[in-house]
Amino acid sequence: MLDKYLKETDIIDFSNEQIQKLSKELSRNSKTDVEIARKCFLYVRDDIRHVGDYKLNIQTCKASEVLKNKAGWCYAKSHLLASLLRANNIPTAFCYQRLSCSEYIKDIYCLHGLNSIYLKDYGWYRVDVRGNKEGVDAKFNPPFENLAFEIGENEFDIEERFIEPLPVIVDFLETKFESFEQMMKSIPDLDIKN
Repeated sequence: MLDKYLKETDIIDFSNEQIQKLSKELSRNSKTDVEIARKCFLYVRDDIRHVGDYKLNIQTCKASEVLKNKAGWCYAKSHLLASLLRANNIPTAFCYQRLSCSEYIKDIYCLHGLNSIYLKDYGWYRVDVRGNKEGVDAKFNPPFENLAFEIGENEFDIEERFIEPLPVIVDFLETKFESFEQMMKSIPDLDIKN
């Protein structure tokens, strides 16, 4: 049942030499899945820049691209975390929230990418590696969930755990934009029918 959350894909390319090296380095001297997951979480949250926060005109999608460029949207950062954890045999899924994008564009909603990690002592545990900044303080503190954003009015959690990133996310991340501003106008959302 959990094996499907361990598989390698084109995007979660954990057989990549650099990902293998980093996954071994981060798991060194760790005795539990919680210790390994914490180290991987902290690395991706703190050492990989969030494209939106730094206004970078760069698109990364594959985990190996995120690691090479040390940058990605929340979605791409979740791809790297999944790759590092799956390389360490820790089942990892993709989760999403639909949030207001008011920190970037007014009156727009978008998807926000997270991970759910299966920890032996806790079961499924959601984490957010988007990166901290003023007003954002995501933590790894199982069993307590400390995500980057609280759900507000007209926002919601998407309850499903996905084996692979959503196609709308992959399409966005694989599109080459001419500018950061153009990228922001194309940020992915769900097609919500009233």
